[in-house]
Amino acid sequence: MHPVRKKRLILIGLMVTGVSIAVGFALNAFNQNLMFFYAPSEVIAGEAPADHPFRLGGLVTVGSVQRLPNGLTTRFEVTDNVKTVAVEYTGILPDLFREGQGIVARGQLNAGGTFIADEVLAKHDENYMPPEVAASLKKAHDGATAPATEAATP
Repeated sequence: MHPVRKKRLILIGLMVTGVSIAVGFALNAFNQNLMFFYAPSEVIAGEAPADHPFRLGGLVTVGSVQRLPNGLTTRFEVTDNVKTVAVEYTGILPDLFREGQGIVARGQLNAGGTFIADEVLAKHDENYMPPEVAASLKKAHDGATAPATEAATP
């Protein structure tokens, strides 16, 4: 093999290796920052990852909001009108947070099955609901009422 060709081949091999390593790092970073959305029914069914943060969305159950004595920790439940998940959040809640409100919380499950939220987002007006929350509520509603409507139809 010619010395010039050998140098070119080595250079091309090093470039391919370098690009492959860079793509590997980029995909790894993307995978670590990827965060999926789950409804309470999916969390109860065990579809949500236990060791990775995810988003939980639904409606705050009426009568479930409890503020702990330390002043910053709040416990409440989120429902999709089928299943309910307990949520604990330490921090200042959004101004629009209230019972019956659609929310999306980011965090992960602890060993006891409580969702420990790092961030809580609330809808910004009465007509808006995050698309993920609206879709999960519709899916839960359709799944809960589908057998009853089929049985009722002649």
